[in-house]
Amino acid sequence: MTANTTTTVSPFLTVNNGKAAVDFYQSAFGAIELERHDRPDEKLTSKISIEGAEFFVGDEEPEFGNVSPDQRSSSSVRIILKTQHADELFGKAVTFGATEICPMTTETDWRIGKLKDPFGHIWEIGYTL
Repeated sequence: MTANTTTTVSPFLTVNNGKAAVDFYQSAFGAIELERHDRPDEKLTSKISIEGAEFFVGDEEPEFGNVSPDQRSSSSVRIILKTQHADELFGKAVTFGATEICPMTTETDWRIGKLKDPFGHIWEIGYTL
């Protein structure tokens, strides 16, 4: 074991079009692509960051059980993106093809909106008041 390893949890979003997904996250959320691994079969795995929050995006690999949610179903995981730029990023996501589930709303201690990205993943975007 390496002594300087920090414990983290990073979601890996499986999508049906990795290149388009990376483009969407960059356009909608200002994501930065940190690493990209293009495979000979035209599929990719990418490590990206939104304001320092890192996660992975990759194409489907049904042979290994890695399939994306589609329009007929949904992901069993919701992604919570906490950022002071919630309203801006929510608006951009909708502009670039996300579907609004719940508009940006101010609750007792939380400003939040909920959407489904073009690849079927559910995002709650907000910040604590």
